[in-house]
Amino acid sequence: MRYQDAGVNIDEADRAVSSIRKLARKTFTRGVLTDIGTFGACYSLAGWKEPVLISSADGVGTKIKIAFLTGRHDTVGEDLVNHCVNDIAVQGATPLFFLDYFATGKLEAGVAAQVVAGLARGCRRNGCALIGGETAEMPGLYAPGEYDLAGFIVGAAERRALIAGTGIRSGDVLLGLPSSGLHTNGYSLARKLLFEVAGYTPASVVPELGSTVADALLQVHRSYLKPIRALAEKGLLGGAAHITGGGLTDNTPRMLPEGLAAEIDTGGWKIPPIFELLRRLGNLPEDDYRRTFNLGVGMVLAVPLKKTRRAEAVLAKLGQTSILLGRVVERKRRGPRVVYR
Repeated sequence: MRYQDAGVNIDEADRAVSSIRKLARKTFTRGVLTDIGTFGACYSLAGWKEPVLISSADGVGTKIKIAFLTGRHDTVGEDLVNHCVNDIAVQGATPLFFLDYFATGKLEAGVAAQVVAGLARGCRRNGCALIGGETAEMPGLYAPGEYDLAGFIVGAAERRALIAGTGIRSGDVLLGLPSSGLHTNGYSLARKLLFEVAGYTPASVVPELGSTVADALLQVHRSYLKPIRALAEKGLLGGAAHITGGGLTDNTPRMLPEGLAAEIDTGGWKIPPIFELLRRLGNLPEDDYRRTFNLGVGMVLAVPLKKTRRAEAVLAKLGQTSILLGRVVERKRRGPRVVYR
């Protein structure tokens, strides 16, 4: 009996690694000191004065179920990279390198290559090196045709340039940056509502969405690295919050000092059709709706009131639309951290 008789194909793994190596090399930056295939990846921190390393790990959640249904595997990797980049960018980090974990029951080199192509594209666009990872074939652990995907990112910031939110004050303005859709959150509920309640298929064309269900759900999670960096470099950014699971309600307070709250003007932006469709299909309670989905806002920025116009001008120069979302206020005793008006 050979290893392949137990369900693990080493030759297929070699084919996958060969494709991955070619894709990863195209993302390498000057700091990368090792090639794909070494036991550990080496990266040089040359050029930094007082660097602070900032790291994060995340997954794509059940969005990968849409990839399985459609056979489109080339976007979930970019979703993952951008999500991780945003998580460290809000603290002022420049992304340095990224590692992935791809696990499946039966390895298909072509599928793995599609996933890694998305990872590589996301890394290139964010100036980040895909420096290593793990491809695991584990028969019996995953359903046929399915896999799981996780990512690990390391970035750096000069200690003096860290964004910690400590300078946020009552009266500061909250600017929102639009999302491209659900990003990587709320897919378990979205799939239930669209496929079970409404009876749609991935190929169904929904007039109010102006696209197929699959196209709407596979919109790539946006990276906000460039606008965050531009504002921070000009001293216009007090804090930033990546709007992921928990929505505006749970994520906005993560950048606020104790004693402060966010006041959100619900009339300040138009919620995209995909969210309103989901709300209608599920008759979703307001609080649950706001904590499950980003509602069209992928990033919230705290900007001093007197610097708002300058900040908006910087964003506009980048071609970045911004939403006047609300303001920072004093928190009432035991009151909510986010107040909707």
